[in-house]
Amino acid sequence: MPKLPDSVLSCHDVNGKLLPDSVLRYAFDQLLTNNGYVHLVNVPESFDHVAFLKEMGEFQPTPTGAVVGDLKPEAGMEDVYHAQNHRSLLPHTEGYEYEGIPPQFLALWCVTPASGPGGETTLLDSRPLLSRLTEDEHHGFLTTPYRWKSTEGLARHGVENTATHPVLEEYAGHVILRYSHNNLIVPEGDEAAVQLLAFCGQLYEESHTAVSYAPRDMVVWNNWRMLHSRNAFEDPARHLKRVQIAAPIAG
Repeated sequence: MPKLPDSVLSCHDVNGKLLPDSVLRYAFDQLLTNNGYVHLVNVPESFDHVAFLKEMGEFQPTPTGAVVGDLKPEAGMEDVYHAQNHRSLLPHTEGYEYEGIPPQFLALWCVTPASGPGGETTLLDSRPLLSRLTEDEHHGFLTTPYRWKSTEGLARHGVENTATHPVLEEYAGHVILRYSHNNLIVPEGDEAAVQLLAFCGQLYEESHTAVSYAPRDMVVWNNWRMLHSRNAFEDPARHLKRVQIAAPIAG
């Protein structure tokens, strides 16, 4: 069962007044550091999502090249695994199929929420998962190279990337987790990877957080730490904006 959200931040105080920018930023940074994600709610029409996010670091282009991307259903893509259709997505991190360091932060904000059931962004903190690895398993996922591939939907648009990375990577004092439940190419006989996928799938089902949207709501998470996916939905009007952020929060 999904757990209750623990990182919701309102743009208004208990009296309904807008929080000062400095207070909002302080609370945002604290929640992001402590919990790995922030769900910003009660967002006023005057809020500039792009300007707020630019304070966190440089934007990285999405796989199709857009710096600020759109997530909404795309005609003719329902038969493939793709972020821009109505189907559910499987747990993953972003940027596993590219060489180099993946974006540290991802942000989605809502233009038009889905009416009716579904459409939630779901999240899972990987720390409980990693804490259960034995020393040998942890070392193996740090040192064993795996092949990763891009999605079927992107391939249909001519974007077919593959890269070789370990599941875990130490970088600038952080541990980066790369993960894809369906686009990690598991070598035959690699029981460690098979067990990782099975355990992660079970843990995700039991312990994920589901984020529902109102207009202008925004969710930001640490892509090196959090897995994410999406619940299926029916409303063709659902529309989110997305950015990828390379640098850590200043300070």
